[in-house]
Amino acid sequence: MTDQLVRCEDLTRAFGAVTAVRDVSCAVLAGERIALTGPSGSGKSTLLHLMAGLETPTGGGVEWPVLGGHPHGRPGLVGVVFQGSSLLPALDVTENVALPLLFAGVPASEATARAVEALERLRIADMGSKLPEELSGGQAQRVAVARVLAARPPLILADEPTGQLDHEAGGLVISVLIEAADELGAALVISTHDGAVADRLNQRWTMLDGRLTTENGSSR
Repeated sequence: MTDQLVRCEDLTRAFGAVTAVRDVSCAVLAGERIALTGPSGSGKSTLLHLMAGLETPTGGGVEWPVLGGHPHGRPGLVGVVFQGSSLLPALDVTENVALPLLFAGVPASEATARAVEALERLRIADMGSKLPEELSGGQAQRVAVARVLAARPPLILADEPTGQLDHEAGGLVISVLIEAADELGAALVISTHDGAVADRLNQRWTMLDGRLTTENGSSR
C-alpha cells in the first residue's frame, strides 16, 4: 500500500539467546493512532526501535515505503520519544530541542522559533535556558517530546512517554502528541502500560513474548 510509513515482514530481533521480537508482520499507515501494550520485557521497545531504524533485525525486514527508504541520517522523518533521558548535557533545553532541526538543514533562527513553539505547547517554555542537569526526570521527558514535535515528522514513535510523569502532566503530553499528529497528518504509535493512555488511541496492538497481536487476537 502506498500509504505505509513503515512495514515489517516476519521481523525478528534476538540479543544472544533472548529473542525480543519474533516473526512480527505489521504496517503503520499514515494518520493511524496505535497503542502498543504488553508487559515489561514483551518486546515493545525493541519493536519501536526496529520501526525507527535504530535496531538491525536478525530476521525478516523493515521497509519505509512512504519515507523513501531507511530514515538513518535523514532527521525529521521519524520522531522517537525514548523512555530514558536522551538530552545532551552540554546544551540548554532550547538548544536540545532545536538540534535535530539544525542537522536537517533548517536555518538556526527558524529552528529556535520552532523549538520555543514546541516548548510552549508543553508549558515548559520558561525552562528554555536550563541545562538537562537542572531538570527533573518528568521535565526532561517533556523536553524530549518537544524535540520530536518541533521536527514535525510524519511518523511519531513514543516509548512509554508518560512513565515518569504525574497524571496531569502525562495527560498533557498525550494530548499534545495527539493534537500534533492530527495537525501534521502524522502516524502515532505509543507504547504504554497505562490503560487510560491506550484508550485515547483508536487501535490497540499487544506484545507478548515478542509476538504481536491485534485487539481481536489475530496475529500481526
